[in-house]
Amino acid sequence: MRWWASLSLRGRLVLLGTSGLIVGLAIAGVAMATAMTYSFRGALDRSADSTVTEIASLLEEGSLPETLPAPSNQIVQILDPQSHAVLAGDKSADLLVPLLRGDEVDRALHGARIEVPGDRAVQPDTLRVTARQAPDGKIILVGVPLGDYHRSLALLNQALWVTYPALVVVLVAIAWRVVGAALSPVDRMRLGAERITGAATDERLPVPPSSDEIQRLAITLNHMLDRLAVSRARQRSFIADAAHELRSPLASIRIQIEVAQKLGDWAAVSDDVIADLDRLTRLVDDLLLLARADASDQRRIALEPVELHTMLTSLAKRYDTVTVEPGESMWTEGDPDALLRIVLNLVDNAVRHARNRVVLAVSPEGQSEVLLTVTDDGEGIPAPLRERVFDRFARLDDGRASDAGGSGLGLAIVRELVRRHGGTVRLTDGRPGVRAEVRLPRLPDSTM
Repeated sequence: MRWWASLSLRGRLVLLGTSGLIVGLAIAGVAMATAMTYSFRGALDRSADSTVTEIASLLEEGSLPETLPAPSNQIVQILDPQSHAVLAGDKSADLLVPLLRGDEVDRALHGARIEVPGDRAVQPDTLRVTARQAPDGKIILVGVPLGDYHRSLALLNQALWVTYPALVVVLVAIAWRVVGAALSPVDRMRLGAERITGAATDERLPVPPSSDEIQRLAITLNHMLDRLAVSRARQRSFIADAAHELRSPLASIRIQIEVAQKLGDWAAVSDDVIADLDRLTRLVDDLLLLARADASDQRRIALEPVELHTMLTSLAKRYDTVTVEPGESMWTEGDPDALLRIVLNLVDNAVRHARNRVVLAVSPEGQSEVLLTVTDDGEGIPAPLRERVFDRFARLDDGRASDAGGSGLGLAIVRELVRRHGGTVRLTDGRPGVRAEVRLPRLPDSTM
């Protein structure tokens, strides 16, 4: 089937469609020729039967004329039942040579239609002979020449052999044009895809006006191109921001090392270099975490029951300014390390900006969710900017922008991990400060 694979889609569709039509037309032609054959032959036999019946009636009445009545295209003979000699005939019949001989008469009397050479009746065409025995025992023969019948069939066959190939050619041409018109939107989409490939352009694939599968395919592909464009823009922005963030600690380390080389006092700069290296390490760790989260976006995380109130209590012990509100045991299902990273990032962010304290709490939110909150008493974030802080490397213009301890990735990591757990996160007004609200799927206590 290598030849089939080498055909274009248009060629394959035309071949499949026209093959079915060609087979259908061939079957229809054969059926029509067969039907016409039986129709012509049946008309001849009915005409012969009518003549036989008429001659039999005349014999029974005893009013048979000397010259038998017969249509111009028929030959009539009456034979003796014993000797099969011709007793009478129509004006065109041979009175010496019977149309049927020997066992032919017996077979004809049993219902067979016998075809004999035309020279038995001085005819150029074959004769189709019908026989019947009259009440008085005489045998009636009616012969019908088959010349017109054969010529009609030959004309029909010639017409079919001429019109069938011409009709097939017309059908193939029409199918080629129709399939080409139907696939033209696909060809335009292919040309559009070639222009778009590898080019930084906002061009999209042409969408055909027809409401069919090709239109839906074009719309789906354009949506895919939109998502790819957003992904590329996000990737470029991420790389640019990452490069910018990495330059600052590297430049600081370089300057301090150069100063230490000139002064010869490495101890004076070692603490600052280590601090910058720690900052650089945290930044690289955060970048790796986000990269792994993006790469495993379609994978399910490892799920196990996690008791959130105990996690908050254990985490609060690391900070002097963090307290946990009393509450009942609350369970969710997820990755314990990822859930701890969510809370740790929120708490670190809150501690850096709190004036005096940070409060952690967990409570039920309806029957299916758990609400985890981290509230600080700092300066707060204006409502229009609360969504922006979840962007990667986000920088605000207020006091929270001057954050020497953060990498600008903490809240972005929080949102990504919360999303992968099937939850949501947002910032609200803490009055004063900011309140971070994390909603996660709730696991009933009865399942523990």
